[in-house]
Amino acid sequence: MDKPVTDNPWAALRQLTAARIALGRSGVSQPTAPQLAFQLAHARARDAVHLALDPAALGDALHAASGLPCVSVHSAAADRHVYLQRPDLGRRLDDASRAKLSAAAPADDSVARDLAIVVADGLSALAIEQNAAPFLRALLARLSGEQWRLAPITMVQQGRVAIGDDIGHLLRAQMVVVLIGERPGLSSPDSMGLYLTWSPRPGLTDASRNCISNVRPEGLTYEAAAFKLHYLLSEARRRQLSGVALKDETASDSANLEAPRRNFLLE
Repeated sequence: MDKPVTDNPWAALRQLTAARIALGRSGVSQPTAPQLAFQLAHARARDAVHLALDPAALGDALHAASGLPCVSVHSAAADRHVYLQRPDLGRRLDDASRAKLSAAAPADDSVARDLAIVVADGLSALAIEQNAAPFLRALLARLSGEQWRLAPITMVQQGRVAIGDDIGHLLRAQMVVVLIGERPGLSSPDSMGLYLTWSPRPGLTDASRNCISNVRPEGLTYEAAAFKLHYLLSEARRRQLSGVALKDETASDSANLEAPRRNFLLE
């Protein structure tokens, strides 16, 4: 009897990627096991989008990792349903949060902060719960030997990337870094993104920001992400700019770029 599943000749490549390649076939259809795995991954991605952030637990974890005080705020999107339908409301603070941050801001620019760190749930609170604290620990280890005046960490519920501009402006920070849960993929429901902006203020566009994405143990490691962000922070402060005018010129690991010694297609 023929095998119920016909293997794909590229099956060996599945060891190197989480992408859905070389799944084989059963007749003209996808085999049952890959189909069930797809449905599970899709369910995990949907769960990550709707998972609610626990600000109390996150605040404890961030304080333990950084030693910095944490302030919890909320966007103008009242709940998850509104957040998903009205992206514009997730980009700005509600009135109570604006008042809270205004009270926490320094009295004048003479005591302005160099950096404000914002942690927002974004489209995956799971990514923030798993990755924000260990990444922050790696980043602050790099900043500890330098002169950085840090604002209290701001935690945002129902927040999007641009809300960091509003927060950084209210806290009188020269720069803002937003740690945010990225849109879940079918192989990565827990991916965190980092967004850096020099001179944050409402109304800026993505052209003013630098992005480091896929921060998680299975993607860009905490140490590698902290190395890249430290470089961008240092250059942004030195050159007083960010976004399209600031490029990531950190050295790549050339060992990972070596040409293969054999061609699997010819084997």
